[in-house]
Amino acid sequence: MNQTAIPRPEYPRPQFVRAAWINLNGTWSYRTDRPESGEARGFQHDAPFTETITVPFCRESRLSGIGDTDFCDSVWYRRTVTLPADWQRPGRHTLLHIGACDYKTSVWVNGQHVGDHTGGYVSFSFDISHALKAGENTLTVRATDHVRTHEQPGGKQSDQYASYGCMYTRTTGIWQTVWLENLPEAYISHTKYYPDIDRQKLVIEAQTVGGEGLTLAASASYAGKPMGHGEVTVHGGKAVLELPLNELYLWEVGAGRLYDLTLTFGEDRADSYFGMCRIECRDGILYLNGKPVFQRLVLDQGFYPDGIYTAPTAAELEADIDRSLAMGFNGARLHQKVFEPQFLSLCDRKGYIVWGEHANWGLDIARQTAYENFLPEWCEVLARDFNHPAIIGWCPLNETQLNQNPAFVRLLATVTRQYDRTRLYIDASGWTHIPGLTDIMDIHDYEQDPAAFAERLAPLAGDGTYNVHRFFGHGHELEARPTFVSEYGGIRWAPSDAAGWGYGQAPLSEQEFLDRFKGLTEVLLFHPRMGALCYTQLTDVEQELNGLYTYDRKPKFDPAFMHAVLTQKAAIEE
Repeated sequence: MNQTAIPRPEYPRPQFVRAAWINLNGTWSYRTDRPESGEARGFQHDAPFTETITVPFCRESRLSGIGDTDFCDSVWYRRTVTLPADWQRPGRHTLLHIGACDYKTSVWVNGQHVGDHTGGYVSFSFDISHALKAGENTLTVRATDHVRTHEQPGGKQSDQYASYGCMYTRTTGIWQTVWLENLPEAYISHTKYYPDIDRQKLVIEAQTVGGEGLTLAASASYAGKPMGHGEVTVHGGKAVLELPLNELYLWEVGAGRLYDLTLTFGEDRADSYFGMCRIECRDGILYLNGKPVFQRLVLDQGFYPDGIYTAPTAAELEADIDRSLAMGFNGARLHQKVFEPQFLSLCDRKGYIVWGEHANWGLDIARQTAYENFLPEWCEVLARDFNHPAIIGWCPLNETQLNQNPAFVRLLATVTRQYDRTRLYIDASGWTHIPGLTDIMDIHDYEQDPAAFAERLAPLAGDGTYNVHRFFGHGHELEARPTFVSEYGGIRWAPSDAAGWGYGQAPLSEQEFLDRFKGLTEVLLFHPRMGALCYTQLTDVEQELNGLYTYDRKPKFDPAFMHAVLTQKAAIEE
C-alpha cells in the first residue's frame, strides 16, 4: 500500500515500531445515527451506509469531508480490507488499533462483535484474528458520544450548540489513526522503562503474550554505536531485564538525547527508544538529573482549525513545538486533552518537557460515575505514555469544582503514584488542591497589572502565603505557597475582532501588550521561590483570542521579543 496516498500516513506508535502493519486511514463508509438505533437496524451487518468520511478526522472537522458541528449521539464507520496471506497463518495475531475514538466504541468484524472500549482520548486495540476470513473482510465501528450528560470527560468540547468562551467545537467518533498490526504467536504486549543514571543502566519491565521460557533480549545503541545488550528468560508472561550502558548520555531540556532500543522475543521484534534522566522535586522546584530547571511552559490545547482535535499532518505537530521554542518556551502544559503518541515522540526528540493531563472538564467528579468514567481511561493513559522521557509530571485534573469528591481525588493520586513513582504529580491544577497530594503547589492567576501581580506574590519570598480567589465568581479562597503559576497572562490581542475574548482589559496598542507580557513574565522569572510558569496560550482557539499565534498559526508579534524575555536567567537558576 502507498502510505503517502492517505492522510496521516506515518507509523502511529513511534516508540514501539513493528514492520507488519497496515494504515487504515482514508475513505470509510459512514452513517449518522442520531436516534442511536443503528444496532437494532443492523448497521453492524450489511445495512447501507449513505455517506463517506475521511478517517482519522472527526465528523465535525472540514478535513473529514462532513463538517457537521451539531450534536450527534452515535456515528458508524465501515470499510473493507484484504489482508496479506501470511497474516492468517496458524498462530498469527492480527490486532485492530484505534488511536482514539470519542467516546464509547464498539467494533464488529464481518458482523461479529470483537470488542468495546470506553474513553475518548487514549489508544486501544482488539485481537480480531478469530473473526477474520480469507479474502475481503468488513470492519464496522460505532461510536456513541453523550457529551452533555456530565458523566464523561469532554475537555473543552462545547456542551452548547455553538462554541462559547473557552469551549470549542466538539469531536465525535474516530480522531486518530486506525491501523492493523500482525504479530507472531508469542509477542511483547507492554513495557516500562526505568532509567537509572547513577548505575548507568536501563531497567525494562515487560509483559508478554505466550512464549513461556523464551528469551527476551534488548540491545541499545546511541547514534549508531552499540551501547549494551541484555537477556532474560520470560516466565508467567513477565520479565525484568537490566541493560547496562557502555556510555551515559543524559536526556535534558533542549537536548533530547535518545538511545535506540531493539527488543526481540522469539519471532517478535520491536524497535524502540529511551532517554536517560532522573526527575525530582525539592521545595516545589523541578530538578532534572540533579540540576534545577525553571519550567518555561505554554498552554497548548491541541486544536486545529481544519482538523479540530487532529493535526492535518505530523509536520504540523512538530511545527507547534517549534513555534513554542521560537518564543522561548521549553515545554508545555498539554491542556484538557490527551495528546497523541506522535506528538509525545517529537517532544522526546526535541527535549521539550510536558505535563500529561486528562480532559476532566465535562465530567462531574462529585458523582460516583467519575470512578467508572475517568479512572480506567487515566490508567490507560499512564500505561501508554509511561516511557516518554518528555513527560515530567502528571496532572489528571484541572480547575475542579468545590463539591468534588475528595475520596475520588485521593484515589486518583494513589493510583497514579503507585503506577509511576518516577515523576512529579499535581492533584488538580489551579484551584482546589487537597493537602498532601501534590508535589508542586500551583495556582492560576490572570492578574493583568504586573505591579499588582508582583505585590500579590511578594509574601512568598519570605514566610507568607498566597490568597487565591477562585475565578468565575465561585468565591473560593486558598491559602498556599505555590511555586508554579500554571496559568497566567491570557492577554487578548485581536484588534480586528471585537467579538472574541481573553482575560482582562485588552491592550490599546501592540507596545502595551508587549510591556504587559514582559512585566508579568519577569515577576515570575525573578521571584526567588518560583520554579515554573505557564502562559495562556500558544495559539488562539476559535473565539478565544489570547494566543501568541493566531488559530491558523501566524505569529501576532515578533517571536524574538518573547524569546528574549523568557530566556532570561530565572532566580532559581542563579
